[in-house]
Amino acid sequence: MEKFKAYVVREENDQIVHRLETIIQDKLSEGDTLVKVAYSSINYKDMLALEPKGGVIRHYPMIPGIDLAGTVISSESDDYQAGDAVLLTGYGLGTVHTGGLSEVARVPHEWLVKLPKGLELRDAMIYGTAGFTAALSIDALEHQGMTVEDQPEILVTGATGGVGSVAIQILHHLGYQNITATIRKDYQEEKARKFGATNIWDIRDLESNGRPLNKRQYKYVVDTVGGELTADILTKVDEYGSVAISGNAGGAKLETTVLPFILRGVNLLGINSVEISHEDRVRIWNKLATDWNVIDQLHHQEVTLEEFNQVTEELKAGKHLGRTIVKVNSEK
Repeated sequence: MEKFKAYVVREENDQIVHRLETIIQDKLSEGDTLVKVAYSSINYKDMLALEPKGGVIRHYPMIPGIDLAGTVISSESDDYQAGDAVLLTGYGLGTVHTGGLSEVARVPHEWLVKLPKGLELRDAMIYGTAGFTAALSIDALEHQGMTVEDQPEILVTGATGGVGSVAIQILHHLGYQNITATIRKDYQEEKARKFGATNIWDIRDLESNGRPLNKRQYKYVVDTVGGELTADILTKVDEYGSVAISGNAGGAKLETTVLPFILRGVNLLGINSVEISHEDRVRIWNKLATDWNVIDQLHHQEVTLEEFNQVTEELKAGKHLGRTIVKVNSEK
């Protein structure tokens, strides 16, 4: 493709503007592999990329889209041939390196993962960065001792968002039965229960009593929210329980005490889906394609590049549910 469409964020006259444009390959970041993008997905970070003080884009212009799935056009690496189906998440894609909301992407081949057997390109982006992060969180908790046999009390925050909704459905699929979901709007309860939650915590009622420790309620937590909610949760985690935290929609500041950690042995596990080893990427994606495969259960919608901004507005307003994928090219 000599010319192709891409969604571009620019700084013009001290204002951040964004729109669908027709560009050429020279406008893409450097890399040794060209990919024809079939699908990307919409994540919280993509919404922040459009904000004047979103904190995720380092320089302009930038093409957002923190993940992609497509086929190789050409590569300077012997590891990839034209026509190979690939996916990519993380590595600064869409924030410091032109991203997936473009009909063509140019990336280092080391960033790519070959599409696992059992997944289509579309499936990879139904999971996307959110599903990958959810799987990383569950994997980390299972490494800390979470097992189906024990049927522990599990809490998932942000339960109707991208990471939270996929996490609940994977947990339910694996056989975990005691799953509490946090909600903040009435209509979210039905969705959370449909995803597999067995209990609901309406965090509109959240009022910290100031105690450094409270009644033990949860053994393991998938936390996508952060902020005040995380601080409250830490006071309610059982002995040697673990909290896998991956988001900060509720705030980046964490006000807590050391007591949950030194008196109950609570583990706070940071989940960074951007910079992990290629081996772990392949391992997690293979889980999502096999034993943890919940593609048929995931709530999702499909939009075009032209409709991308409409969905980010829903995200910004807190009205977005589940996963949204972007069909970037009409042909795979």
